[in-house]
Amino acid sequence: MNARHQTHFGFFYFICLTLGPLLVEPGSKAMELNRIVAVVEDGVIVESELDRQLNTIKAKLESSGTQIPPESTIRQQVLERMIINKLQLIQAERAGMQVDESTLQRSMAQLAKQNAMSPEEFRNAIQREGMDYSEFLNEMRNEILMNQLRNSLITSQIQVSDREVEHFLDTQGKQGIDKNIRYRIGHILIATPEAASPEHIQAARARAESVIAKLKQGADFGELAVSSSDGSQGLSGGDLGWRRLGEIPTIFVDHVSAMQKGEAQGPIQSASGFHIIKLLDVDGAGKHVVIQTKVQHILLKTSDLFSDEDAKRKLQFLKHRIEEGDDFATLARAHSDDKTSALNGGDLGWVSPGVLVPTFEEVMAVMSPGELSDPVQTQFGWHLIKVLDRAERDNTDEYRKEQAREEIRKQKIEEETELWLRRLRNEAFVEIRLEKG
Repeated sequence: MNARHQTHFGFFYFICLTLGPLLVEPGSKAMELNRIVAVVEDGVIVESELDRQLNTIKAKLESSGTQIPPESTIRQQVLERMIINKLQLIQAERAGMQVDESTLQRSMAQLAKQNAMSPEEFRNAIQREGMDYSEFLNEMRNEILMNQLRNSLITSQIQVSDREVEHFLDTQGKQGIDKNIRYRIGHILIATPEAASPEHIQAARARAESVIAKLKQGADFGELAVSSSDGSQGLSGGDLGWRRLGEIPTIFVDHVSAMQKGEAQGPIQSASGFHIIKLLDVDGAGKHVVIQTKVQHILLKTSDLFSDEDAKRKLQFLKHRIEEGDDFATLARAHSDDKTSALNGGDLGWVSPGVLVPTFEEVMAVMSPGELSDPVQTQFGWHLIKVLDRAERDNTDEYRKEQAREEIRKQKIEEETELWLRRLRNEAFVEIRLEKG
């Protein structure tokens, strides 16, 4: 395989991971099959759609080295994912959500940038892989719609308090856990419906125990996840990726922190069903060190009466005065429109990367201590920047707090999303017409 073909293969795999199962080559036999395989509310899923998604999932599993389960098993798993996605799209449509052309094109441009391509090169690469571009756009539109729906109903409602962050860090400290250790977790979910009957629970437990027995006999975890898991990552081999402890669902935390690499545990019961987890890998990390900059600025805002040219001209004049010996802080107090920092002589304090707007940071990053910038424009107006000092600082405590907040938030989103999807599926009208193999 030459380098060009390797690039295309990597690109194809990236698309699979980004958008999930999408397409197969147009004109294939799958395109000719239109038998209804599922009725979902007032919509249907036809066999040609199922076969397209199934072929892409198979290609993804083959490329990752995961053994493909029997055809009938994986076919049922892929159909279940399609049902869940269709239910979300129906909900989005009922809520009046839409994805306009500009949003779609921005998303395409972002994907192209991630692949170091122009939008045109990205389109050509999709077509070279045998994908229909219009179908690709439609799948991307659906993915954006589902993200908007989940954001509206779940993500935007999640709040994390300072007390939760403190409790999280305190709990980790008492347990003697290194907050920077990352765990790569494999996950299999045997789901139960809400208000499940004792018979349902017992049947799910038996399925979970059967999975555990197969693992003990040496079965491949990824293959079992593909064939058995009802979790959102099941068709990806159950791999939840690298996570710090706070990003792992609460019910797994005590298990994971005590597990050895390669060890599997379960079944672990929750409201969603029975879980089997495996510690695929562990990684440690040290202190978090950043390069901080102590910086001052003078901000001038423009208006109908004070143009960009007026702002630039005034800042050039102030820069000349400072170079001639005037005090920056005194001029900032007198002229800056950033009233908060003006009270401190324009001092923004010690600033870590990512805190200020990108244009400001890009200029500040290449300046030496004591240096004055030319006028710099951002969305807030025009700035005159002075770098006072720069130093390498250990901000591990602040970093851990922000990481903890984000980890708690992700954990809450994941748990609420899983429950919401189960509820959505259980309450919907779904008739599966898939032939049993």
